Amino acid sequence: MAEPPRFGTFSIVAFDRERGEWGVAVQSKFIAVGSVVPWGEAGVGALATQAFANVRYGPDGLALLRQGVSADDVVRRLTSADPDRDQRQLGVVDGKGGAASYTGSKCLEWAGHVVGQGFACQGNILFAPAVVEGMARTFESTPGDLPERLLAALESGQREGGDRRGMQSAALLVLRKEGGYDQGSDRWVDIRIDDHPTPIEELKRVFELYDLTLLSREDPASRVRLEGEPLRQLKRDLNVLGYLIGPSAEGLDPKTRAAFSKFLNENNFENKARDDGTAWPSVLEYLSERARTELTRRLTTHPIETGALDRGPGARPTGGSPSAARPKDRTPP
Repeated sequence: MAEPPRFGTFSIVAFDRERGEWGVAVQSKFIAVGSVVPWGEAGVGALATQAFANVRYGPDGLALLRQGVSADDVVRRLTSADPDRDQRQLGVVDGKGGAASYTGSKCLEWAGHVVGQGFACQGNILFAPAVVEGMARTFESTPGDLPERLLAALESGQREGGDRRGMQSAALLVLRKEGGYDQGSDRWVDIRIDDHPTPIEELKRVFELYDLTLLSREDPASRVRLEGEPLRQLKRDLNVLGYLIGPSAEGLDPKTRAAFSKFLNENNFENKARDDGTAWPSVLEYLSERARTELTRRLTTHPIETGALDRGPGARPTGGSPSAARPKDRTPP
Protein backbone atom coordinates (compact mmCIF):
# COMPACT_ATOMS: atom_id res chain seq x y z
CA MET A 1 0.00 0.00 0.00
CA ALA A 2 1.30 3.47 -0.89
CA GLU A 3 2.53 5.58 1.98
CA PRO A 4 0.06 8.38 2.85
CA PRO A 5 1.06 11.95 2.01
CA ARG A 6 2.77 14.06 4.67
CA PHE A 7 2.28 17.78 4.44
CA GLY A 8 4.87 20.46 5.22
CA THR A 9 3.77 23.02 7.77
CA PHE A 10 5.19 25.39 10.37
CA SER A 11 3.26 26.57 13.40
CA ILE A 12 3.49 28.08 16.84
CA VAL A 13 1.32 27.40 19.89
CA ALA A 14 1.59 29.92 22.72
CA PHE A 15 0.17 31.27 25.98
CA ASP A 16 -0.06 34.85 27.26
CA ARG A 17 -0.24 34.60 31.04
CA GLU A 18 -0.82 38.32 31.63
CA ARG A 19 -3.86 38.52 29.34
CA GLY A 20 -5.16 34.98 29.75
CA GLU A 21 -4.94 34.02 26.07
CA TRP A 22 -3.99 30.84 24.21
CA GLY A 23 -3.24 30.80 20.50
CA VAL A 24 -2.03 29.01 17.37
CA ALA A 25 -0.63 30.44 14.14
CA VAL A 26 0.19 28.24 11.15
CA GLN A 27 1.20 28.34 7.47
CA SER A 28 1.45 25.50 4.97
CA LYS A 29 1.57 24.50 1.32
CA PHE A 30 -1.72 22.75 1.98
CA ILE A 31 -5.29 23.78 1.27
CA ALA A 32 -7.23 25.22 4.25
CA VAL A 33 -4.62 24.40 6.90
CA GLY A 34 -6.79 26.17 9.48
CA SER A 35 -9.34 23.37 9.24
CA VAL A 36 -6.81 20.75 10.39
CA VAL A 37 -3.93 22.07 12.50
CA PRO A 38 -5.13 24.57 15.19
CA TRP A 39 -7.15 23.53 18.24
CA GLY A 40 -7.73 25.34 21.51
CA GLU A 41 -9.97 26.27 24.40
CA ALA A 42 -9.72 29.27 26.70
CA GLY A 43 -8.55 28.34 30.18
CA VAL A 44 -7.54 24.89 28.91
CA GLY A 45 -4.77 25.19 26.31
CA ALA A 46 -3.97 24.97 22.61
CA LEU A 47 -2.58 22.39 20.18
CA ALA A 48 -1.18 22.15 16.65
CA THR A 49 -1.36 18.73 14.96
CA GLN A 50 0.54 18.45 11.68
CA ALA A 51 2.85 16.48 9.33
CA PHE A 52 0.69 13.38 8.66
CA ALA A 53 -1.77 15.11 10.98
CA ASN A 54 -3.81 13.06 13.40
CA VAL A 55 -6.90 15.24 13.81
CA ARG A 56 -7.95 13.19 16.86
CA TYR A 57 -5.04 14.82 18.69
CA GLY A 58 -7.18 17.98 18.77
CA PRO A 59 -10.28 16.88 20.71
CA ASP A 60 -8.45 14.12 22.60
CA GLY A 61 -5.68 16.49 23.63
CA LEU A 62 -8.14 19.13 24.81
CA ALA A 63 -9.98 16.49 26.85
CA LEU A 64 -6.72 15.67 28.63
CA LEU A 65 -5.89 19.34 29.16
CA ARG A 66 -9.32 19.91 30.77
CA GLN A 67 -8.34 17.28 33.33
CA GLY A 68 -5.26 19.31 34.22
CA VAL A 69 -2.79 17.04 32.41
CA SER A 70 0.45 18.89 31.62
CA ALA A 71 1.58 19.66 28.08
CA ASP A 72 4.45 17.14 28.35
CA ASP A 73 2.10 14.37 29.46
CA VAL A 74 -0.46 15.22 26.78
CA VAL A 75 2.21 14.82 24.11
CA ARG A 76 3.42 11.57 25.68
CA ARG A 77 -0.05 10.04 26.01
CA LEU A 78 -1.25 10.99 22.55
CA THR A 79 1.85 9.84 20.69
CA SER A 80 2.46 6.65 22.69
CA ALA A 81 -1.05 5.44 21.84
CA ASP A 82 -0.65 6.20 18.11
CA PRO A 83 0.87 3.48 15.87
CA ASP A 84 1.66 6.15 13.26
CA ARG A 85 3.41 8.46 15.72
CA ASP A 86 6.65 8.42 13.71
CA GLN A 87 4.86 10.41 11.01
CA ARG A 88 3.19 12.89 13.37
CA GLN A 89 4.12 16.30 14.67
CA LEU A 90 2.46 17.97 17.63
CA GLY A 91 2.80 21.16 19.67
CA VAL A 92 0.93 21.83 22.93
CA VAL A 93 0.56 24.57 25.56
CA ASP A 94 -1.46 23.77 28.65
CA GLY A 95 -3.67 25.90 30.88
CA LYS A 96 -0.74 27.03 33.02
CA GLY A 97 1.55 27.87 30.10
CA GLY A 98 3.58 24.68 30.07
CA ALA A 99 4.75 23.84 26.54
CA ALA A 100 5.87 20.70 24.74
CA SER A 101 6.42 19.49 21.19
CA TYR A 102 6.99 16.23 19.33
CA THR A 103 8.49 15.42 15.93
CA GLY A 104 8.23 11.86 14.65
CA SER A 105 11.34 10.22 13.20
CA LYS A 106 9.70 9.73 9.79
CA CYS A 107 8.56 13.34 9.28
CA LEU A 108 10.05 14.67 6.04
CA GLU A 109 13.23 16.75 6.28
CA TRP A 110 13.82 19.23 7.56
CA ALA A 111 11.57 18.58 10.54
CA GLY A 112 11.97 19.65 14.14
CA HIS A 113 10.83 21.95 16.93
CA VAL A 114 11.87 24.54 19.50
CA VAL A 115 10.18 24.81 22.91
CA GLY A 116 10.40 27.95 25.05
CA GLN A 117 8.71 29.57 28.01
CA GLY A 118 4.98 29.41 27.23
CA PHE A 119 5.35 28.45 23.55
CA ALA A 120 6.39 25.74 21.10
CA CYS A 121 7.38 26.12 17.42
CA GLN A 122 7.35 23.11 15.10
CA GLY A 123 7.62 22.42 11.39
CA ASN A 124 8.28 19.81 8.72
CA ILE A 125 9.47 19.90 5.10
CA LEU A 126 11.14 23.16 6.05
CA PHE A 127 13.91 25.03 4.30
CA ALA A 128 16.17 24.75 7.36
CA PRO A 129 16.21 24.63 11.19
CA ALA A 130 16.41 28.43 11.06
CA VAL A 131 12.66 28.51 10.37
CA VAL A 132 11.57 27.38 13.84
CA GLU A 133 14.59 28.99 15.49
CA GLY A 134 13.69 32.36 13.94
CA MET A 135 10.07 31.96 14.98
CA ALA A 136 11.09 31.33 18.57
CA ARG A 137 13.43 34.34 18.72
CA THR A 138 10.84 36.62 17.17
CA PHE A 139 8.05 35.48 19.49
CA GLU A 140 10.24 36.05 22.55
CA SER A 141 11.43 39.49 21.46
CA THR A 142 8.28 41.01 19.92
CA PRO A 143 6.28 43.40 22.15
CA GLY A 144 2.49 43.51 22.11
CA ASP A 145 -0.32 41.06 22.68
CA LEU A 146 -0.61 37.46 21.52
CA PRO A 147 -2.04 38.05 18.01
CA GLU A 148 0.76 40.49 17.17
CA ARG A 149 3.46 38.14 18.47
CA LEU A 150 2.03 35.09 16.70
CA LEU A 151 1.81 36.93 13.38
CA ALA A 152 5.36 38.23 13.82
CA ALA A 153 6.61 34.69 14.48
CA LEU A 154 4.83 33.39 11.38
CA GLU A 155 6.40 36.13 9.25
CA SER A 156 9.81 35.33 10.68
CA GLY A 157 9.44 31.66 9.80
CA GLN A 158 8.59 32.55 6.22
CA ARG A 159 11.55 34.94 5.96
CA GLU A 160 13.83 32.06 6.94
CA GLY A 161 12.47 29.95 4.09
CA GLY A 162 9.31 28.44 5.53
CA ASP A 163 7.78 25.38 3.87
CA ARG A 164 10.20 24.20 1.15
CA ARG A 165 7.30 23.69 -1.28
CA GLY A 166 5.99 27.24 -0.94
CA MET A 167 2.88 28.89 0.46
CA GLN A 168 -0.85 28.25 0.18
CA SER A 169 -2.84 28.74 3.38
CA ALA A 170 -2.53 30.20 6.87
CA ALA A 171 -4.59 30.59 10.03
CA LEU A 172 -4.66 32.45 13.32
CA LEU A 173 -6.65 31.25 16.33
CA VAL A 174 -6.59 33.05 19.69
CA LEU A 175 -8.80 32.01 22.61
CA ARG A 176 -9.91 34.27 25.45
CA LYS A 177 -12.73 33.72 27.94
CA GLU A 178 -15.92 35.21 26.42
CA GLY A 179 -13.74 37.01 23.86
CA GLY A 180 -15.82 35.99 20.84
CA TYR A 181 -18.59 37.89 19.11
CA ASP A 182 -21.04 39.35 21.63
CA GLN A 183 -19.15 37.38 24.33
CA GLY A 184 -20.90 34.27 23.04
CA SER A 185 -17.76 32.17 22.59
CA ASP A 186 -14.06 32.05 23.49
CA ARG A 187 -12.86 32.46 19.88
CA TRP A 188 -11.45 35.96 20.24
CA VAL A 189 -9.59 35.75 16.92
CA ASP A 190 -10.42 33.07 14.34
CA ILE A 191 -9.14 33.86 10.83
CA ARG A 192 -8.34 31.47 8.00
CA ILE A 193 -6.83 32.08 4.58
CA ASP A 194 -7.58 28.87 2.73
CA ASP A 195 -5.87 29.43 -0.64
CA HIS A 196 -3.69 32.41 -1.52
CA PRO A 197 -0.27 33.01 -3.15
CA THR A 198 0.90 34.99 -0.09
CA PRO A 199 -1.30 33.72 2.75
CA ILE A 200 0.62 35.30 5.63
CA GLU A 201 0.36 38.77 4.13
CA GLU A 202 -3.33 38.14 3.45
CA LEU A 203 -3.79 36.89 7.01
CA LYS A 204 -2.30 40.15 8.30
CA ARG A 205 -4.55 42.22 6.03
CA VAL A 206 -7.70 40.41 7.14
CA PHE A 207 -6.62 40.62 10.78
CA GLU A 208 -6.40 44.42 10.49
CA LEU A 209 -10.03 44.52 9.30
CA TYR A 210 -11.08 42.00 11.95
CA ASP A 211 -9.31 44.07 14.60
CA LEU A 212 -10.94 47.30 13.40
CA THR A 213 -14.50 46.00 13.51
CA LEU A 214 -14.60 43.24 16.14
CA LEU A 215 -11.81 43.73 18.68
CA SER A 216 -11.08 46.36 21.31
CA ARG A 217 -7.29 46.18 21.47
CA GLU A 218 -6.78 49.94 21.73
CA ASP A 219 -5.67 51.46 25.03
CA PRO A 220 -8.82 52.37 27.01
CA ALA A 221 -7.12 55.67 27.86
CA SER A 222 -7.23 56.57 24.15
CA ARG A 223 -11.03 56.64 23.98
CA VAL A 224 -12.33 59.98 22.75
CA ARG A 225 -14.98 61.84 24.75
CA LEU A 226 -17.74 63.00 22.42
CA GLU A 227 -17.80 66.68 23.21
CA GLY A 228 -16.32 69.86 21.73
CA GLU A 229 -14.58 69.48 18.37
CA PRO A 230 -14.69 65.64 18.29
CA LEU A 231 -18.48 65.81 18.67
CA ARG A 232 -18.79 68.52 16.00
CA GLN A 233 -16.69 66.39 13.63
CA LEU A 234 -18.83 63.35 14.40
CA LYS A 235 -21.99 65.26 13.50
CA ARG A 236 -20.46 66.59 10.28
CA ASP A 237 -19.37 63.12 9.20
CA LEU A 238 -22.73 61.55 10.05
CA ASN A 239 -24.44 64.31 8.10
CA VAL A 240 -22.25 63.78 5.01
CA LEU A 241 -23.05 60.06 5.02
CA GLY A 242 -26.78 60.62 5.49
CA TYR A 243 -27.10 59.19 9.00
CA LEU A 244 -27.86 62.57 10.60
CA ILE A 245 -30.41 64.64 8.70
CA GLY A 246 -30.99 68.29 9.53
CA PRO A 247 -29.93 70.21 12.62
CA SER A 248 -29.48 68.52 15.99
CA ALA A 249 -29.58 69.82 19.53
CA GLU A 250 -26.48 70.82 21.46
CA GLY A 251 -24.26 68.09 22.87
CA LEU A 252 -24.59 64.37 22.34
CA ASP A 253 -28.36 64.53 21.95
CA PRO A 254 -30.66 61.53 21.34
CA LYS A 255 -30.84 62.23 17.59
CA THR A 256 -27.05 62.11 17.25
CA ARG A 257 -26.79 59.04 19.48
CA ALA A 258 -29.34 57.24 17.29
CA ALA A 259 -27.52 58.25 14.09
CA PHE A 260 -24.15 57.08 15.44
CA SER A 261 -25.68 53.81 16.67
CA LYS A 262 -27.13 53.17 13.21
CA PHE A 263 -23.72 53.80 11.64
CA LEU A 264 -22.05 51.39 14.09
CA ASN A 265 -24.58 48.63 13.47
CA GLU A 266 -24.57 48.97 9.68
CA ASN A 267 -20.76 48.86 9.55
CA ASN A 268 -20.26 45.88 11.89
CA PHE A 269 -18.97 47.93 14.83
CA GLU A 270 -21.59 46.72 17.31
CA ASN A 271 -18.85 45.15 19.46
CA LYS A 272 -17.34 48.61 19.82
CA ALA A 273 -20.52 50.49 20.70
CA ARG A 274 -20.33 52.40 23.99
CA ASP A 275 -22.92 54.10 26.19
CA ASP A 276 -20.58 56.27 28.28
CA GLY A 277 -20.25 59.21 25.86
CA THR A 278 -16.93 58.02 24.42
CA ALA A 279 -15.84 56.34 21.20
CA TRP A 280 -12.82 54.37 20.05
CA PRO A 281 -10.45 56.49 17.92
CA SER A 282 -10.24 53.80 15.23
CA VAL A 283 -14.03 53.96 14.75
CA LEU A 284 -14.03 57.75 14.49
CA GLU A 285 -11.17 57.64 11.98
CA TYR A 286 -13.05 55.06 9.88
CA LEU A 287 -16.15 57.26 9.95
CA SER A 288 -14.16 60.34 8.92
CA GLU A 289 -12.44 58.46 6.11
CA ARG A 290 -15.81 57.32 4.77
CA ALA A 291 -17.07 60.92 4.91
CA ARG A 292 -13.95 62.24 3.15
CA THR A 293 -14.36 59.65 0.41
CA GLU A 294 -17.99 60.64 -0.07
CA LEU A 295 -17.15 64.34 -0.28
CA THR A 296 -14.43 63.61 -2.84
CA ARG A 297 -16.90 61.59 -4.89
CA ARG A 298 -19.35 64.48 -4.92
CA LEU A 299 -16.74 67.06 -5.86
CA THR A 300 -15.25 65.01 -8.69
CA THR A 301 -18.54 63.91 -10.29
CA HIS A 302 -19.06 65.75 -13.59
CA PRO A 303 -21.97 68.21 -13.51
CA ILE A 304 -24.96 67.81 -15.81
CA GLU A 305 -24.33 69.47 -19.18
CA THR A 306 -27.24 71.12 -20.99
CA GLY A 307 -27.91 69.45 -24.35
CA ALA A 308 -25.49 66.56 -23.72
CA LEU A 309 -28.01 64.00 -24.92
CA ASP A 310 -28.31 65.77 -28.28
CA ARG A 311 -24.60 65.14 -28.84
CA GLY A 312 -24.56 61.47 -27.80
CA PRO A 313 -24.44 58.42 -30.08
CA GLY A 314 -28.24 58.21 -30.11
CA ALA A 315 -28.73 61.79 -31.26
CA ARG A 316 -28.74 60.85 -34.99
CA PRO A 317 -30.24 57.38 -35.51
CA THR A 318 -28.93 55.56 -38.62
CA GLY A 319 -32.06 53.59 -39.39
CA GLY A 320 -35.83 53.91 -39.25
CA SER A 321 -37.90 56.97 -39.80
CA PRO A 322 -38.30 59.98 -37.59
CA SER A 323 -41.29 60.09 -35.30
CA ALA A 324 -44.15 62.27 -36.42
CA ALA A 325 -44.35 65.64 -34.75
CA ARG A 326 -46.84 65.76 -31.93
CA PRO A 327 -49.63 68.28 -32.51
CA LYS A 328 -49.49 71.24 -30.21
CA ASP A 329 -53.23 71.09 -29.67
CA ARG A 330 -55.66 68.33 -30.35
CA THR A 331 -59.33 69.13 -29.87
CA PRO A 332 -61.53 66.07 -29.53
CA PRO A 333 -64.38 65.83 -32.09
